[in-house]
Amino acid sequence: VSLEDDLMRLFGSGRISAIVDRMGMKEGEVLQHSMLSKSIERAQRKVEENNFGIRKRLLEYDDVMNSQREVIYTRRRNALFGERIDVDVQNMMGDFSESLAQQAEGKDYEEFTVDIIRNLSMQPKLNEEEYKGASVSDLSESLLTQLSEEYHRRSELMGKQAMPIIKQVHEKQGATYENIAVPISDGQKMLQIVVNLKRAIDSEGKEIARTLSKTITLIMIDEHWKEHLREMDELKQSVQSAVYEQKDPLLIYKFESYGLFRTMIDKVNHDVLSFLLRAHIPLRDPQNVQQAQQQRRTDMSRMQLSKPDVATSGGNEPKSQAPVHVEKKIGRNDPCPCGSGKKYKNCHGKEA
Repeated sequence: VSLEDDLMRLFGSGRISAIVDRMGMKEGEVLQHSMLSKSIERAQRKVEENNFGIRKRLLEYDDVMNSQREVIYTRRRNALFGERIDVDVQNMMGDFSESLAQQAEGKDYEEFTVDIIRNLSMQPKLNEEEYKGASVSDLSESLLTQLSEEYHRRSELMGKQAMPIIKQVHEKQGATYENIAVPISDGQKMLQIVVNLKRAIDSEGKEIARTLSKTITLIMIDEHWKEHLREMDELKQSVQSAVYEQKDPLLIYKFESYGLFRTMIDKVNHDVLSFLLRAHIPLRDPQNVQQAQQQRRTDMSRMQLSKPDVATSGGNEPKSQAPVHVEKKIGRNDPCPCGSGKKYKNCHGKEA
């Protein structure tokens, strides 16, 4: 250990260096004394205490993230393995209904209706008089009932649309294929969900809605969780300036992170329910397909009728169908075709 090392320079006593200078010790000479050993031990102890404080502070920050991580990973695990997915969707409906009911305080009936249509694409069942006399709990319960009914109606409709094709594939190619890809859209996004043929038939199409709930929950959790992690990193850096205001950064971090986490959960619930309540299997209308095919045949016949008119010139005689001969162009540096041995540009091509 040197007296000029960072350990001794920052944490060691400067009194030792002054004593060594007064004693006339030469550069590079070995120093051995009990006072030096005790000084090094004290410096090392201060370094370890400082590092311990840093590790303890990091652990306190990580405890906040760990509690949020456990909640998100539990919901993601349930969606991944299909455990309690129906219960999770019902809980999402309850939380989102309560959030909408709380946000409706102080709004008139028209604003409330616009919010419901924008977020859930459905008209509220409550009329204006019922809305004015309803409490927050009554409004939340009414929205939850309407959400559940709309979700089950959508699920049954998708099952009825897909079951004929699923039964046909299972009967004809059940020994070859175990799963089938079902396209589902909400009008903006298109998903291809993989549904087990046997489970879909045994559940009479309910497996399609369960698979869709699992898929869209996984997508939304992953998307919003990554964004939440970036926001938490930015928050951790920004709260450090609270020290200059004589405030505890960790306390501010806990309050702000809880608000960010609640906002993230609300976004996940909103996006999942918004997709589920708009979900449908895009089917082509046979009548529209038939009209499009008929229109295409009409256009082709029109093109065939107009072809002779294009081929003719102003008179009645058709254009000659003989091939057109194009003479080969002679380059300036090519040999002259007259046989003089000169380049074309120096012979007959001078005036060209």
